[in-house]
Amino acid sequence: MSNLIVHGGTPLRGRITPSANKNAVLPVLCATLLTREPLRLHGVPDITDVRKILDIFRMLGSSVHLDETTGTLSLHHQNTVFDPAQHRLPEEMRSSIMLIPPLLARFGVARLEDNVKGCTLGVREIDPHVEVFQRFGGTVERAEGSLLVRSQGPLTPTDHWLDYASVTTTENFVLCAVAASGTSTLTNAASEPHVQEFCRFMVMLGARIDGIGTSRITVQGGAALGGGEFRFDEDFHEITTFLALGAITGGDVVVRNSAPGNFPLIDRTFAKFGVVVTHEDGWSRAHCPGPLKVQTPFTSNVLTKVEAAPWPYFPVDLLPIFIALGVRAQGNCMFWNKVYDGALGWTGELSKFGAHVFSSDPHRLITFGGNALSPALVESPYIIRVAIALFMVAASIEGRSEIRNAAPIRRAHPRFVENLRSLGVNVEWTSEE
Repeated sequence: MSNLIVHGGTPLRGRITPSANKNAVLPVLCATLLTREPLRLHGVPDITDVRKILDIFRMLGSSVHLDETTGTLSLHHQNTVFDPAQHRLPEEMRSSIMLIPPLLARFGVARLEDNVKGCTLGVREIDPHVEVFQRFGGTVERAEGSLLVRSQGPLTPTDHWLDYASVTTTENFVLCAVAASGTSTLTNAASEPHVQEFCRFMVMLGARIDGIGTSRITVQGGAALGGGEFRFDEDFHEITTFLALGAITGGDVVVRNSAPGNFPLIDRTFAKFGVVVTHEDGWSRAHCPGPLKVQTPFTSNVLTKVEAAPWPYFPVDLLPIFIALGVRAQGNCMFWNKVYDGALGWTGELSKFGAHVFSSDPHRLITFGGNALSPALVESPYIIRVAIALFMVAASIEGRSEIRNAAPIRRAHPRFVENLRSLGVNVEWTSEE
């Protein structure tokens, strides 16, 4: 068990260069299995999920070399082999399911453990993925403790319409479609920045994809894929996180950001709490001219709202970060998670700081901000940005707080504590057996 100890009350000040988005890096790593040509990836973060996938590649006989200092990863899957009787995909990592299409394309079979999962964000079914595999000609059967996915021959192209704009299902469709000779079309595709980045990588390999960034993607599949070099963008989640940390502590944090085009709605959401975000010369800064304060809507008889749903809505993964701002800001705000059932259950931990929050239902929460808060010992569920949100509140309160079970942060942010210390925070990891 890894816990974070923070002595809060210090305004964060300084500059941060964020890591890459794990939700772009992981599908790209899975996609590398589709080519036998050498690849070099730049900006690969040293995080637990990346290590698990690289361990799988080594086990399968691939050539893997990661320079942890520079984040440069050299991969070559020329001599890769897969035996479903002995090779298992990594458990407790949602992205494992994206290894199935390249394994199907190369070996005609893949094996997935029944308990594959990511953060504890409510029920996350694999049925949409199973349906995609079947649409491309795969068969799915249950084995002891796992699922076996097989293909009797080359994958066949298809048209498909998702009932929900799922990120990983969209990426699995593209992975299958690239390997299937012919034209495949996906309607109601996810369009998040990390999905776009993944698609750009596929294009770099030689895939033909139309509609990147829209809800309708067309893939011309069957072409041989090559190798090359690819550099990851900074993670817009991490950019937002450090901007919010600066704002909640009354500090001044400047964050490297090469894609400010992803931020108009995020910027407007910051503005709901009195925070002004500016982007200049590849850097972003959050400035709060006074105390955090929820802005009153023009329609004065309704609450200010932050509604999170699939892109281009406000990103649901960032909702906990803004709930932390809502707790510290003067005024009341409603937060609406339109994606996951029960993903707001953690907010009871905020009351340990003295915060006033009210759960309207499994999807909606109201913060009543402006209360005097005090340090606390709190416990995080296995959700990356919930652990960070609890840390944010603790960092804004003078005194010693502890966030227990904060290990999920390491799944997305390789140098989180080191970056915080560079901004002036007194913070450390502790472990309990």
